[in-house]
Amino acid sequence: MTETGLTLRERKKLRTRRALVEEALRLFSEQGFAETTLDELVDSVEVSQRTFFRNFSSKEDVALAPERELWAAYAADIESRPADGLVLADFQEILFTAVAGMAEGWERRFVVSRALCDRTPALVASSLEHCAQVTDRVVDRLARGDRDRELLLRLTFELMLSAWRWALKQWSAAYEDGAGPGREELYERMRTAFATIPRVAALTASQTRVGLAG
Repeated sequence: MTETGLTLRERKKLRTRRALVEEALRLFSEQGFAETTLDELVDSVEVSQRTFFRNFSSKEDVALAPERELWAAYAADIESRPADGLVLADFQEILFTAVAGMAEGWERRFVVSRALCDRTPALVASSLEHCAQVTDRVVDRLARGDRDRELLLRLTFELMLSAWRWALKQWSAAYEDGAGPGREELYERMRTAFATIPRVAALTASQTRVGLAG
C-alpha cells in the first residue's frame, strides 16, 4: 500500500504500521519469534498495545504482514472484477499487478518475513492457514455456489500457487545470498514458472490418454 491519495491521519497510521512491521521483523530475526514479547515490540516503536491491536491481530499477523498485504491486494482485485470469465492467465496477471503495487521496500521485508517463517513452526502453520483462507475467498467469489466450477477454479488457482511458490523460492534464495534481486528478478522467475504450466497440463493429458489406452 502506498501513501498516494491518503489523508494525513491515514498516512500516520500507515507509517505506524510499517514501523511495527520493520521492528517486529528485526526483533524476531535477532531474538527469535517466541522469545520476543509484545511489550518489547511496542516499547521499541513507542506505541501502546492498543495501537498494535488496531493494526494487527497477533504476533503472527505482524510477522507475516508482507505476505498478507500482497494477498489482500490480490483478493481485492479479484473481487473488483466480474465473476465470470477469469482464467489462469488472469490469475497470473493479477498477481503481477499485486506485486507491482506493493510499497517501496516490500521485497526486502517479504524475504525477511519468509526466512523467519521457514524456521518458525508457528508461522508456517499461520501462513498455511492464511493461504487456505485466501484460496477459499477467491474461489467462493468466482464459483458462486457452482460445485463443478468451484473444483475447476480451485485446481487452477492451486496450480498457479505452486508455480508462484517455486518462483518465490528461487528469488528468495538469490536475495538471501546477497545478490539483492529486486522485483524485476521476481517477475522473471514468475514468468518462467507460469510458462511451465501448459507443459504440466499437457503431461496430465498425456498420462490420461495412456491410462485410457491401458
